[in-house]
Amino acid sequence: MKRRGFLVSSLAASALTGANSSAEPSPAQRRRSAGGRAVYELRKYVLRRGPQPQMVIDYFGEAAIPALNRLGVTPVGVFNTSIGPDSPAIYVLTPFDSLEIAMTIPGRLAADPEYRKAGAAYNDVPATEPAYMRMESSLLLAFEGMPSLELPTGAATNQPRIFELRTYESHSKKANRTKIEMFNKSEIPIFRRTGLHPVFFGETLVGPGQPSLTYMLTFADMAERMTNWGIFIADPEWKKLSTTPGYTDAEIVSNITNVILTPASCSQI
Repeated sequence: MKRRGFLVSSLAASALTGANSSAEPSPAQRRRSAGGRAVYELRKYVLRRGPQPQMVIDYFGEAAIPALNRLGVTPVGVFNTSIGPDSPAIYVLTPFDSLEIAMTIPGRLAADPEYRKAGAAYNDVPATEPAYMRMESSLLLAFEGMPSLELPTGAATNQPRIFELRTYESHSKKANRTKIEMFNKSEIPIFRRTGLHPVFFGETLVGPGQPSLTYMLTFADMAERMTNWGIFIADPEWKKLSTTPGYTDAEIVSNITNVILTPASCSQI
């Protein structure tokens, strides 16, 4: 078996086993990435002030996003950090239909002459003038309760909007699975009802801080965010759920990271 095929099969099997441990996944299930659930790459660029942020945004706007779209990968989100531990930093969210597609994309981009030409200023920089200081990447499997990315209202017309990116770490894989179950069965519907507009939910397959999950919410502005989080916290169904033994934060969530983002000019989300 070729190495890339082995890696794809291994990753897919691991993802499916974590989600549905009762049966061995078939090749067809692997190709469909856990029964139609999207796979996300969440990338973070840590930058220096100066030309680096604009270089990364130009790269995605002029080279990477057009090339990904030609390959059927869409929408791609590019976000500036407004509030977070690193500044400046840019986050990039890319959805894929399967693990296999995700793993073939780098090679397909490298073989695209239009991409290579458009991305030369980013890809061919000298060591003395890097496009970024470091790049971190996580691979996420969409939740059963939200199997694909949902575009926010106003994205197509570039209406003002902000995004909240939240990561929950757990002390054990069992606790992580319990939190994911909590979202799938009850919490996502409460989010929707109380105005916490979800973009995606994903379980970390590859990346730092595991076991963990990450999700993204969108709001028109910070005022709507504050108002709707208040509605959520006061919701009777949420109060009951969050105090149910086995579902309390003290039992299943060990750390929460929260970042506020704004879409870059090239973002499709």
